[in-house]
Amino acid sequence: MTGPMENQPTSQSIKVLISKLPWQAVVRLLMLPVIMMVVLFLIAGRTDWWEAWAYVAQAFVVLLVSRGILMVKHPEVVLERAEAGKKENVKHWDKVLMPITSLFGPLISWVLIGLDVRFGWTPDLPNWIQVIALFFLIAGGGIGTWAMVANQFFSSHVRIQAERNHTVISSGPYRVVRHPGYAGGIISWLASPVFFSSYLAVIPAIIMIALNVLRTYLEDQTLLTELPGYREYAQRVRYRLFPWIW
Repeated sequence: MTGPMENQPTSQSIKVLISKLPWQAVVRLLMLPVIMMVVLFLIAGRTDWWEAWAYVAQAFVVLLVSRGILMVKHPEVVLERAEAGKKENVKHWDKVLMPITSLFGPLISWVLIGLDVRFGWTPDLPNWIQVIALFFLIAGGGIGTWAMVANQFFSSHVRIQAERNHTVISSGPYRVVRHPGYAGGIISWLASPVFFSSYLAVIPAIIMIALNVLRTYLEDQTLLTELPGYREYAQRVRYRLFPWIW
């Protein structure tokens, strides 16, 4: 979507936008790492589990860093992401896909991983392989954060933000692929079963990757049809998710 906003947010505008944030959205955001930790440790029945601590820590850091940068650079995106689900022009298919890929899919994955650890169904991979997978988990979150910061229209739901003068963004990771946010998420899903040494985690990972590819395709079609300038941008940036693949 195009370069930076003309007017950088002031401390006063940030305070105003923060005051408009629905408290429920703030609570949901802050509770995410807590829910993640409770589900993993409760289902596994143990806390001496370094993979879970590292997983929660990296997720918490990515959450703090991404939202912190957003509050400074694009505070209006924070408000958009909190309220997008209530907008009338959210695509009907995304009202289904968004909660599955962002909430229910991860939750099911944590439950299965916890069960795998509790009953020892999958043997542990060597630590060095898990550390490499952790690097890819962090990289996936980093790519998603980069996309969010580069795109002042990075909503939680697929919709054309006409009231915000929605335009095409072609800076940052959008120079390489058209949907870097989804690409980052897919990288994290690929790394998760390896990091946790869990065969069970492969099942939700495959499903979530497939749904993210579907969501990418549907969003891309929406932008091609409804966002002025996107078709020309798509001719310049050929790949949706990964260079030379798709």
